[in-house]
Amino acid sequence: MSAAARASRAEPTPPGERATRTSPSRPLRAVPGRTRTTGPAPRLTPARTASTRTATGRTPAPELRLLPGGAARTRRADARRRAPFALALVALLVLTTIGLLVLNTAIAVNSLRATELRTANAEKAEEVQELEQQVVSGSTPAQLAAAAVAAGLVPAGAAGHLVVGGDGTAVLRGAPEPAPVPGAPEGEG
Repeated sequence: MSAAARASRAEPTPPGERATRTSPSRPLRAVPGRTRTTGPAPRLTPARTASTRTATGRTPAPELRLLPGGAARTRRADARRRAPFALALVALLVLTTIGLLVLNTAIAVNSLRATELRTANAEKAEEVQELEQQVVSGSTPAQLAAAAVAAGLVPAGAAGHLVVGGDGTAVLRGAPEPAPVPGAPEGEG
C-alpha cells in the first residue's frame, strides 16, 4: 500500500487530542487525553504534506488547533511589526506636509517679488518715455536757441574764412567780426 493511500485512510485528530508520530513512514495518530499547549508544532510525515495528493486527487486539509493565549501573542507581535511601518508612514506624511508648506511659501514670496519687479519695470518705462519726449521737444531750433541764451551764449557775428589756391596762396573771404560781449552795449564790441 502506498503512502498516499495510507494518508487518505488516516483519520483527522479530534479536538483535545495530540497527534503523535508512530514511525517515519506512517501517518500521525491521535493520543487521547493529551494536548499540547507550548513547544514546536509536530512534524508532518511525507504522507501529510501539501504536495502529496490522495487517491481521489485532493490534498488533505491541514489540522487546525487553537492554542491558549496564541491569538493575543500574535496580535501583539503583529502590532510590534506594524509599529515601525506606521511610524514611517506618519513621518512621511509629516515631511510631505512640511515640504508642501515650504514650497507654497517660496512660491508666494516669488510671486510677490515678481509683482514688485513688474511695478518697477512699468515705472521705469514711464520715465524712459518722459525722457524721450524731452529729447524730441528739446531738439527743435527754438528750444535750442532758448537753451543757449539761458546758458549765457551769444550769436556769432559774420564769419570769415581762408581759401587756399592751387599755387599755395591763401585768400581771406568775408569780413570777420568779433562776437558781442554779453551785457555790453552793442556799439562797443
